[in-house]
Amino acid sequence: MALMKPAQRHEFFRRMQELNAHPKSDLQYSTPFELLIAVILSAQATDKGVNVATAKLFPVANTPQKIVKLGDKKLLGYLQTIGLFRMKAKNVMATCKMLIELHSAEVPNTREALEALPGVGRKTANVVLNIAFGQPTMAVDTHIFRVGNRMGLAPGKDVVAVEMKLYKNIPAEFMQHAHHWLILHGRYTCVARKPRCGECVVFDLCGFKDRASFRAAALGANE
Repeated sequence: MALMKPAQRHEFFRRMQELNAHPKSDLQYSTPFELLIAVILSAQATDKGVNVATAKLFPVANTPQKIVKLGDKKLLGYLQTIGLFRMKAKNVMATCKMLIELHSAEVPNTREALEALPGVGRKTANVVLNIAFGQPTMAVDTHIFRVGNRMGLAPGKDVVAVEMKLYKNIPAEFMQHAHHWLILHGRYTCVARKPRCGECVVFDLCGFKDRASFRAAALGANE
């Protein structure tokens, strides 16, 4: 793996911006509260699966007060198609009660307050701060961790190390949407087992040592 140079990193994000100037989350939501709940539910679950559940839940209960009024049993019914649904339902209910008691039923806009909520860790807090409040945070999930290390963009031994390296390496002008671009790139192009190097628009900037063989295989398959 070769490290990207500053000029390469700038060009990487310039191309990401050119392709998708206003990237959006695959999670479906319409308010900061809906986003918070959706991200809590997305742990160890697909965005598609979360969207299926929230499409039924949110029309019925999309505020802390409404979810508390819904009650534990009914909430479980809406979430039972999602992995770890019992634990997540418990966290969602506890979070709603804390939002009512401590934040006037509003989603707080600080990392400390968000991470104090049940089921909200650093990654979830970063997603909410970035998407709902426009803060230049970096939510490092498995996709971003893989892209950062594989491509030489921001190598690190753990998610926090990669996060800190990304803050340092990403040009300020691209920081607002950088985590979205990286997630989408890791989810749809730089995938785990067979990266789609044949269709990658930043192939020439990548430090992945096996990229040429993956590209050749992809191009050969299309002949």
